Amino acid sequence: MVRGGAAERRGIVTGQPIRQIVIVGGGTAGWMAAAALSRIIGAMPGLSIALVESEAIGTVGVGEATIPQIVGFNRLLGIDEAEFVREAHATYKLGIEFVDWLRVGHSYVHPFGSYGIDMLGIEFQHFWLRGRALEDLTELDSYSIAAVAGKAGKMVWPRPDQPNSPLSKLSYAFQFDAARYARFLRKLAEAQGVTRVEGRIASVEQHPESGFVTAVALESGARIAGELFIDCSGFRSLLLGQTLGVRFADWSRWLPCDRAIAIPCELGGDREPLTRSTARPAGWQWRIPLQHRIGSGHVYSSAHMAEETALDLLLANLDGKALAEPNKLRFTAGHRERLWEKNVVALGLAGGFLEPLESTAIHLVQSGIARLMALFPTQDFTPREIDRFNFESARDYVDIRDFLVLHYKATERDDSEFWRYCRALPPPDGLAEKLALFESSGRVIREHNELFTETSWLAVMAGQGVSPRSHHPVAHLLDEAETRRRLAHIREVIANAVAQMPTQDEFLAQIGGAIDPAKRVAA
Repeated sequence: MVRGGAAERRGIVTGQPIRQIVIVGGGTAGWMAAAALSRIIGAMPGLSIALVESEAIGTVGVGEATIPQIVGFNRLLGIDEAEFVREAHATYKLGIEFVDWLRVGHSYVHPFGSYGIDMLGIEFQHFWLRGRALEDLTELDSYSIAAVAGKAGKMVWPRPDQPNSPLSKLSYAFQFDAARYARFLRKLAEAQGVTRVEGRIASVEQHPESGFVTAVALESGARIAGELFIDCSGFRSLLLGQTLGVRFADWSRWLPCDRAIAIPCELGGDREPLTRSTARPAGWQWRIPLQHRIGSGHVYSSAHMAEETALDLLLANLDGKALAEPNKLRFTAGHRERLWEKNVVALGLAGGFLEPLESTAIHLVQSGIARLMALFPTQDFTPREIDRFNFESARDYVDIRDFLVLHYKATERDDSEFWRYCRALPPPDGLAEKLALFESSGRVIREHNELFTETSWLAVMAGQGVSPRSHHPVAHLLDEAETRRRLAHIREVIANAVAQMPTQDEFLAQIGGAIDPAKRVAA
């Protein structure tokens, strides 16, 4: 056999395929990785996948809202949507409603899908801006079927077979019980050959020369050896952070919230297929309606609010009786400088954390898995693939960071020290460029196929009160009357389509995704 260089020093045969994958930690990230890896590469000859977790170690498990990419992930795994919805007690999600972010009393929806229709070769928002200049002050929400349907409590699957219908532009995601989703994926992964190992990790073994992780030793005395390790150990970052010492890039100056309190509560209030984020004096509160309960929590800055005050504020704004003791979390916004180091790849909280304002936590796990599959190594672990993985992962975090900062930076609120701090934030360079272009001409740019689309940037910039000084001159090719007529027609078509949609509860029953009503915890 040919041996060489660093591979030889590790006792590894050059070019040999990975045979032993060890996932450290369960929860949503761990079981997503296990289910996906076993589905995609599980048939490789001689491959074994083990997941090590301990029932004695809790998971964060509060990330219950997702974005549309989760639909593709579930389909990749061959999951029946109705079964998943039922087992995870899931509801549908057509967007995120932001309440009191621009100013107290104001709200808007960041919808999934798109706005209106592009005309004359330019984007729809320029005609909307032209309409506003003509004193048609209809809010942008009215031009999104996802926003209108969400506020009306309606849901139906998209209809790509009807390209002239607004339903062809509908996108959706899910809101689900994270612990139930993890159990659902565990069942799937184990059926695909993944071995679950119960136990707490006592120590991590490394190669004496290369520092590569070679095994994890459990308190029971068992030793789980591997060639590729996936760190899903949560905030502890047991392998990447603690063992390999990869430093953390701290972004708290841009994202000052560093605490969260999560409390599930009884069902109450509306049944809209929307996640709701309500701005508070030192942060914001989430509301995620599931089929059996509501996920609620308060994200806040400890520099601007005491824990007791934050808890009292959350309890005073629940939709129903609290169903558990408060789950208090401490975090720092940012990410490990490298998410792949040596033979360890971190997913989820082990690699970084950005507050759940735009429901990106599960997506970052998903994108990390997809990137690992695209760059899957041999036992050589060549630097070129690792460097590419780290470059693209870091760019993902930067793109999401900039989008989150937009919500805080673009606001009229000055009613607390926290909001005054946020308004005065110097924006990161990428965000500054996007804001400058939109303020100048209403144009929205999307870099390198970044996660958030032009629709997303438009939704939040317009919703947060960023006002362009002009718009594309082609929009003036339609005269005033025709501009008003077309805008009114788009609104009418969307409203008519929504009127014919079933409610979310009706839709869940139609597809077989509704849970037994006895499992609902209603006030």
